[in-house]
Amino acid sequence: MTVRSGTSPYVARKWRPRLSLVVFAVLSTVFCLPLIGLYLLRIDETEFVHQTEAELIAQAAVLAPLMRDAIEAGVPGQVFLGAPVEPRSRDAPQQISPQLDPIRDAVLAPRPEAQVPNTAADPAFLAVGAKLTTDLVEAQQVTLTGFRLLDPNGVVIAGREEIGQSLAQIEEVHDALQGRFRSVLRRRLLNHERPPLDSISRGADIRVFVAMPVVLHDHVAGVIYLSRTPPDLLKELYSERRAIAAAALLSVLVTSLIGYVFHRAIMHPIGTLIARTKAIGKGDWSAVRPLKSHGTAELAELSESFLAMADSLNRRSDFLSTFANHVSHELKSPLTSIKGAAELMRDAEAASLDADPAAMSAAEKRRFLDNIIADVDRLSVVAQRLRDLAHAETPDLTDAASFAAVVDDFVGSSAPLQVHLDGLFDCQVPMSAIDLKIVLSHLADNAIQHGATRLDLHANAQEGMLRLILRDNGAGISPNNRSRIFESFFTTRRESGGTGMGLAIVRAMLGAHGGSIELLETDTGTAFAVSLPAIG
Repeated sequence: MTVRSGTSPYVARKWRPRLSLVVFAVLSTVFCLPLIGLYLLRIDETEFVHQTEAELIAQAAVLAPLMRDAIEAGVPGQVFLGAPVEPRSRDAPQQISPQLDPIRDAVLAPRPEAQVPNTAADPAFLAVGAKLTTDLVEAQQVTLTGFRLLDPNGVVIAGREEIGQSLAQIEEVHDALQGRFRSVLRRRLLNHERPPLDSISRGADIRVFVAMPVVLHDHVAGVIYLSRTPPDLLKELYSERRAIAAAALLSVLVTSLIGYVFHRAIMHPIGTLIARTKAIGKGDWSAVRPLKSHGTAELAELSESFLAMADSLNRRSDFLSTFANHVSHELKSPLTSIKGAAELMRDAEAASLDADPAAMSAAEKRRFLDNIIADVDRLSVVAQRLRDLAHAETPDLTDAASFAAVVDDFVGSSAPLQVHLDGLFDCQVPMSAIDLKIVLSHLADNAIQHGATRLDLHANAQEGMLRLILRDNGAGISPNNRSRIFESFFTTRRESGGTGMGLAIVRAMLGAHGGSIELLETDTGTAFAVSLPAIG
């Protein structure tokens, strides 16, 4: 894969929103959601229409008996009444409920103008209308309801205007003249140009109309035609502007508080962690330190994992540097010795051919050859230790081995040590047989190098861990060296071939498998405690 300069080889370069932008968008949406819901869903407007329709129905229901009684008392019997209606029992009253919905129902055009009637209103009906007008005008001052009282032909007999004109052509009036109650929504006819905030200054742009028939002797004797503009949402909001402003201010404060919590708990720790990552990537290992604020438990865990990984990489980097220095030293000494011995033997061979009296004797040649072989053996040991250390750094973590089988094999190949076993060995550990044998072999080799002839192994199980105590009868470890024995390349026997890598390999191997090793206090010899997770 070709990677252009300045781009990441792991993440494709494209625009992605910042976390702060996402949080801001979410908070803004949450803040505006109530207002959006009120505007789009028009819940309050529907409620206002229902309330207005219910009030008009109640007013018409009160006026209907008054108009019926007035017609019965003031209109002669021979005067024409309207369409017949089906008789209704007094025991089964008709209930009329609000049904209009500005979202579901169609809003009709503004109410048509009144027309000249085909038949003029009977004077008796006009007299009834005049009688009721005074009371209706007074009621209108309180209810703000527009009213028209119509005769059986749909001619207006009471109202502020249109007396003597016909409204029979209007569909809701036509239904009422047939004895059916009808309510509709119509566009409001504005007498002035719509101002920018007309809903605040002039109310809603729809009007509720109800037409209720007045039944006398099972015939339609007239119609009560009422209308009113429902309260407007924005007008109601404007009237409660102080309370709404306080609520908006509270919402801003709460949203700001939530944003601050998001910033402190999520965005700031993540931003700090990103800055630390970049600093460590540039080699600034001083950035490997705890954050001042972790925010949430997940971010604290992420921070801990990241810093642990960075610390491990830092230690690995230091280890590689120390490792390179020590390995170069370990390899340089025997190589120099081999080269020197070989050069001397080459010069001696040349002198021998020239019959030089200073030619090397056979004993001297043998001594130099022994030195070469010893240095080669030392190089072989260093190479083997390096292989073991590399294996310890990248072990197979999927394998498991029988501890008893590995120990039995180890006992059979542990000469010149006498190994004595005691305790519980019948279990499995999450480590391959090869890795476990490497651990035991290095510990045995450490005992041999310190003059031990006996090695005691005692095993027991404690809280899911296998604890193995290894004691030898060697010379032991001096108090001054006890704190350094697990350091890589630390040895007191370098002149006799010690590499100082054995215990470092053991600790690395055990640590990679979830185990540990510690040096125990003992009066004689050396004692180690090895812990490994037990399986079964």
